[in-house]
Amino acid sequence: MYSDKPPDAHQEGARHRQVTANLLRLRVPGQFLGLGMMGLMGVFLLLSASSGEVSLLSASFGLGLFASAMGFALIGVIRFYPHGSIGWCNTITVFRLMLVSVITAWLFQSPEGAWSIVAFASVAFAMDGMDGWLARREGYISDFGARFDMEVDSVFALMLALLAFNSGVVGWFVLLLGVPRYMFFFAQIVCPWLNSDLPPRFSRKVVCVLQIAVLILVLVPIMSTPVSNALVLAVLCAVGWSFWHDVRWLRRAKR
Repeated sequence: MYSDKPPDAHQEGARHRQVTANLLRLRVPGQFLGLGMMGLMGVFLLLSASSGEVSLLSASFGLGLFASAMGFALIGVIRFYPHGSIGWCNTITVFRLMLVSVITAWLFQSPEGAWSIVAFASVAFAMDGMDGWLARREGYISDFGARFDMEVDSVFALMLALLAFNSGVVGWFVLLLGVPRYMFFFAQIVCPWLNSDLPPRFSRKVVCVLQIAVLILVLVPIMSTPVSNALVLAVLCAVGWSFWHDVRWLRRAKR
């Protein structure tokens, strides 16, 4: 049969299919490690494209955050991940970690465009619900995936809070929006009963969404200081109420 493809096109296609099949047969840690290697390249390329000549300090922090986070996550994959493939759900979380790592590098080297931080943060924020949805759709729900997603969210909030503080458009109390997860972690060390599992609560998810949304909003170049301060204080009240609600529930469950 006539084909307008080069004589070796079919062989090339078969070779690509074979490579794909070999990658899919990798054990899960190998898949995750491969994602990590591509992610490191992605962080550097995104940073270079948005910041021009990348300083050693900013590259070290961006790449260092990504590498260390993926290293800890790889341990979790080896010990706790129950499925035979990483899936798109965890791939999305790794991509979000890439964006957060670029944002981290911008603490030490501002991007060329004033809106770049808002754009990258908005993409990471918009993709937050995709990993969970894909995990349910693919049948890859796991405690590891939920924890991985939560830790990326926590680092995301912390970096946005630091960037907002550095911008000077909002008061120091914006830093409090970046540390609730870590404050709760240290509280669990002091009070082990706080380690109990919490029931799902829709209002908790709403508060988390508001927390990230406001941190991005105050980074918009046209925002004024009075408006930014008011938004941050309002969300701080909501975050404080949400944590008080959870602590009260755990206290009652302890009895």
